[in-house]
Amino acid sequence: MALLRIDSISKSFGGVTAIADLSFDVPEGKVYAVIGPNGAGKTTLFNMLCGIYTPDEGSIRFRESEIVTLPPHQVAALGVSRTFQNLQMFFNMSVLDNVKVGAHLRSRTPLWSAALRLPQTRHEERQADNWAREALSFCGLEEYLRSEADALPYGVLKRVEIARALAAAPKLLLMDEPAAGLNDTETKEMRALIRRISESGITVLLVEHNMGLVMDVSDRILVIDYGSRLAEGTPKQIQNDPAVIQAYLGGEVQYAI
Repeated sequence: MALLRIDSISKSFGGVTAIADLSFDVPEGKVYAVIGPNGAGKTTLFNMLCGIYTPDEGSIRFRESEIVTLPPHQVAALGVSRTFQNLQMFFNMSVLDNVKVGAHLRSRTPLWSAALRLPQTRHEERQADNWAREALSFCGLEEYLRSEADALPYGVLKRVEIARALAAAPKLLLMDEPAAGLNDTETKEMRALIRRISESGITVLLVEHNMGLVMDVSDRILVIDYGSRLAEGTPKQIQNDPAVIQAYLGGEVQYAI
């Protein structure tokens, strides 16, 4: 069953086509990777799925609901969370408070209740604290709970950002280059975390340049080039696809991970 269904979407900027008539389905409960050379349109695709960009044409359906015209906060409220290639952190806040930002997406308290600090508000604040702690524990970050974000190494902050996304209880997690800038040990930890997220029942849509990680964690892979679909299939099928080898490596070396 498809959790996310993309049908013939296109997006251009000033006459330059970033995404061209792209269609694919993301099956529920799986890790689905999108790969392609630099400039293939992967970030533009993510921005359309999040509501940052609106496609010029086509349809995006999440859990059978059309989301193509929804703003980002409404897409997030439906159950879509995202991490970023470049860290988006509140560096003047603690790790716990950073993650609580994601948990507040689950709040149902109206603004006037929050302003008056009514019992419902205080109850939801305690819930947000618990949800944030659970997400940090899930990501193996308990020891950093009270740390200030600006005092932590890059690899830890990548996991904090994931914890923040998980605190919102998403059905779909978009992960944009989670292994970018990580060393080998941190990449292994990220690989294990992605698997754990998938095993928990959250569908993962992954954009990543580390092909070892992609091939290891993905159930299906979509390859795009110049904004168009080049190939789609299992990791093994993608590894041996001549068109992928040509586009990704210029046909000069054997594509094998």
